[in-house]
Amino acid sequence: MMRNLPSEYAVRNLGRSRARLAATVLGSALVVSLVIAAAAFVRGMERSLVMDADESNVVMLAAGSEESIERSQIDSNTAGIIAADVPGIKNRLGKPYVSPEIHVALIVRTERAAGEEYRALVRGVTGAALLVHPRVQIVAGRAPVPGNDEIMVGGMAAAKMGVDEESLRLGNALWFDNRPWRIVGRFRAPRSVMDAEVWAPLSDLQVATKRGTLSCVVITLENAEFADVDAFTKMRFDLGLSAIPETDYYAALMRFYRPVHAMIWTTAMLIAVAGLLGGLNTTYAAFASRVREVGMLQSLGYSRSAVAASLVQESVLASAAGTLLGSALSMIVIPGHAVRFSMGVFQMTVDHQVLLTGLAAGLFMGVVGALPPAWRCLRLPISEALKAV
Repeated sequence: MMRNLPSEYAVRNLGRSRARLAATVLGSALVVSLVIAAAAFVRGMERSLVMDADESNVVMLAAGSEESIERSQIDSNTAGIIAADVPGIKNRLGKPYVSPEIHVALIVRTERAAGEEYRALVRGVTGAALLVHPRVQIVAGRAPVPGNDEIMVGGMAAAKMGVDEESLRLGNALWFDNRPWRIVGRFRAPRSVMDAEVWAPLSDLQVATKRGTLSCVVITLENAEFADVDAFTKMRFDLGLSAIPETDYYAALMRFYRPVHAMIWTTAMLIAVAGLLGGLNTTYAAFASRVREVGMLQSLGYSRSAVAASLVQESVLASAAGTLLGSALSMIVIPGHAVRFSMGVFQMTVDHQVLLTGLAAGLFMGVVGALPPAWRCLRLPISEALKAV
C-alpha cells in the first residue's frame, strides 16, 4: 500500500481553480493582518508603559492617589525635605536626582487653528527632570527657561493632540491660560508615555494652573533601597506621602488597561473566526467536487490518512501564501501608526513576537480549515465516492 501522495500533487491542485486560490489567499491575508494588528496594538501599549519605568526610580505622591498622579497633590516644599532627609539618593556634582513635577491635562489652542481646542498632557518640571528621566533627549532647540512662557514638546505630542507636526514646530506657540507659550525645544523619549507630553517650567505651570502644590516627586536611588524610602514616608506621616517604585506604578496602569486588551483580542478573534468560517465554505465547495477523485485515490491504494494529509498540505500551502502576504502588508502599514489613549499615545509595534502570532494564526487556519471538508470527502465508502456526481 502506498503511504503518501507526492508533494507535487498538492501543489498542482492549487492551480485547478484560480478563483478559489485567490479567495483563500486573500481571506488568509485579511485574517492574519487583523491578528497582527491586534497583537501590535497590545504590544505597543505594553512597551510604552513598561519601558517608561526606571527600576531605580521611586515616585512619591499623595497617599490615596497611587493610581493617578494627576489627582495627587503634595506640598511644594516636599522635594526639598526629601532631598535632605532621605539617604542614598543619587547625586552628581552636588545635584540630587530629585524631580518635583506637576502632571495636568489642559485644553490648548494652536496658532494654525486658533478656533480649535485640543487636549494636551502638560508636565511641569525643573532641570532635575532630565536627570531622573534619562530616556528624554532634547533633539532640537533647548529646554524652556522659567519666566519666559516657554515650552518644549515631545515627538508624539502632535499625534496625541490630533494636530499636524507643522503646528508644533520650533517657534510656534500653544495657547493656554489666555497667553501664548513659545515652543523652544523638541525632545524624544522613545517607547514612553513622556514622548506625547508637553513640558513647561514648573514655576510657570504652577502660576498658569493657579496651584501651589505638586503632583509628585520622582527620585533616583543609588545606595538606598525602596524600603528606606518607604520607611521615610511612614515616619513623616505629616507629609501625607506614599512611595511606589516607578516600575510598579506603570505595572498597575497595565492592569488597568487589561480590559482594553481583552476587547481588542476578542474583536480580532471574532473576525478571525468569521474568516475561518468563510474559508471553510470555500474549501467545502472546492472539495465537494472532488469526492470522486478522493475515492479514486483510495481505490489506487492510498490510505485515508494519506489523502487527508495531502488535502491539508494543499490548504496549508494556500494559507501560507496568504499569511506571507498579510504579514508583509502589516509590516509596511502598521509600524509607526499612532494610537491615542488617556495616558498619551503609543506606536503600534510589529516585532518578532507579533509576527509569530500572525504566522501561528495562518498555520492554524490552514490546518483547521481543511480538516472538516477532508472528513466530509473521506467518510464515504469508496464505492459511493466513485459514484458521486
